Amino acid sequence: MINTSRLLIRQFQEQDTISLFEYLSNPIIYRFEPGEPISLEKAKELTRERAHSTDFQAVILKSTQKMVGHLYFKQTEPWELSTWELGYIFNPAFHGKGYATEAAQALIHYGFNHFGIHRVIAHCDPENIASWKVLEKIGMRREGYFRRNIFFRRAVDNSPLWVDSFEYAILKEDIISAENTRYHVSFN
Repeated sequence: MINTSRLLIRQFQEQDTISLFEYLSNPIIYRFEPGEPISLEKAKELTRERAHSTDFQAVILKSTQKMVGHLYFKQTEPWELSTWELGYIFNPAFHGKGYATEAAQALIHYGFNHFGIHRVIAHCDPENIASWKVLEKIGMRREGYFRRNIFFRRAVDNSPLWVDSFEYAILKEDIISAENTRYHVSFN
C-alpha cells in the first residue's frame, strides 16, 4: 500500500466493484481509451481479475474510503531496460481535484525506490489536455509526438480510425535531482 496525504493506493478488492462500475460504465471515459461502457457483471469480473494482478492499483480517497480511480503500472519488454508504463483512469466526478497527479506521482516514486526502475513512460492523446498536464506536473517530459500511430475504434467500413499520441518519460535521476515531490508519501 502507498499512502499520501489524501489517498491510499492499494490492490483491488471485491468492494471496489461498484466504484469501478460507476466510471467504467460512463461513455465519457472512452473518448481517449479503448473499449466501451461496461456492465456491472463485467465490473465484477474486472475487479476479481485485478485483485489477483499487480498491474492495476485502486486509488482510494481516505476521507470517504471510496475508490475514485485506478492506476496501471507494468514493466515493459525487454525486461533488462527496466522500463515501466504508467496509465490511469479516474471517475469524472472526481476530476480537477489533483487526485490523479497525487496518485501517479506517489506510484512512480514508489517504483523508483522499490523496483529498481530506470525509466517510466506514459502515452496519451494530444487532445487529452488534462492527462498530459498530469504527466507534466509529476515531472515527466514529452519525448515524442507520434502521428496516427494507434487506433481504438473502426469506421463503418471497418477501416482503422487512427489517432496521434504523445509519449512522456521520466528517469530515476530526474526524480532525485528535481526533488519534485509535492505530497507526503509513506509506504506500508
